[in-house]
Amino acid sequence: MPELTIERLTDAVAGGAVALRSIMRLQPADGPGGKVFPPTFAVAATAENKYAVEERQVGDQVVTTVLLDSVASQANRAELALLEVWEAKDLEFPVPYVDFTGEPDLADLGRITVLEAPHRFADAIFRDSLLGGTLFRLSDVGQRITEACPGNATDMFRYAPTALLFGQWDSTGPKGGLGSKFQRAYVSEIVGLDAKIGRKVGSRIDPLQIERDAAVVYEHADPRQRWTLDSAEAAQEKGKPKLAGGDGRPAEINHGNIAPSIDAQAGGVTISEARQTTVLSLAALRRLRFAGKSRDAEVAARTAVAALGVAAIAYGYEADHDLRSRCLLIPHHSPVIEMVGRDGESPEAVSVDRESAAQLLSEASARAARSGIAWERAEIALTPAPKLIELLRRSREVSAREPVGE
Repeated sequence: MPELTIERLTDAVAGGAVALRSIMRLQPADGPGGKVFPPTFAVAATAENKYAVEERQVGDQVVTTVLLDSVASQANRAELALLEVWEAKDLEFPVPYVDFTGEPDLADLGRITVLEAPHRFADAIFRDSLLGGTLFRLSDVGQRITEACPGNATDMFRYAPTALLFGQWDSTGPKGGLGSKFQRAYVSEIVGLDAKIGRKVGSRIDPLQIERDAAVVYEHADPRQRWTLDSAEAAQEKGKPKLAGGDGRPAEINHGNIAPSIDAQAGGVTISEARQTTVLSLAALRRLRFAGKSRDAEVAARTAVAALGVAAIAYGYEADHDLRSRCLLIPHHSPVIEMVGRDGESPEAVSVDRESAAQLLSEASARAARSGIAWERAEIALTPAPKLIELLRRSREVSAREPVGE
């Protein structure tokens, strides 16, 4: 199988392909027939289960599928895979961040990067932080980001190219709902095939064997003490003398047995296999324009963004597929990327691994820089504004005062 070279990728981005596609077959870690646990969703009490189950066409058959990892979740995992190798300096591309380590009582937040903020560079975390002592939106970089749009993506490419890959809508910026919207070019999803809903059992044996009706438990007036058996010490001001408004039994404070039960709504599923489908839309990247630049320069910039997507596939594979508790999936094979043409013919398959993906990204970004569209090489480090610091501190004070369980 040929390797994905910079020449192949450039030709595909220039118009030789509509998309890059990777289809990965996976199995539960405990083998075929093993049970996995999908994400649960809020549903009516009468619903059969809490999973996203639907019929899909797979090949020439219609099968029952269950969503194991959504598009949004997959994007987050891809971003974290890129963040890990960026922090290890295995890949070089701009990753702006807000640094909380200068505030001792907030240092546990560490650095929150554009790859972690929910709305990427348009997130309130960046909006409410300082760059060079100036509120981000009022800084030169912030104003450039605010004005960046698909019709002129040069500054977004310069400061946060991953936003062009994973998408961004600046809906809370100065322009409100008219803020720039960059389409998501990288779309990935994992589904389980031939899904059969199972049941989960649960129980707890208390070593102390405290009886469920042993006493009435009250919320203590001093939240540090949590609970009391003395009604005189109870917190009465809220009109809720019993813990968390419950029935006052010891189970409210995690003492006592829990009778065995069966959960039929979120009891896991068995599947024949799982399938991860990742599509990188080159058509979406071709809609990005770089005002004042030549066609060759625009192709070079788009190719660099595509190379980031290829790296996300390669490094995401090495980050494993441990989606959540009891949902570890094992790939059947290493990543293979198909170059999907617009003529409907069988796509050309090419191989990629972390070394070739790193080389591809390095060559693509260098070509873009030579064409006059370069990534920012200097570190883009913000600090939280005083008002954001104060908001965080007040929020933590409230959290510390609230009793557990409320």
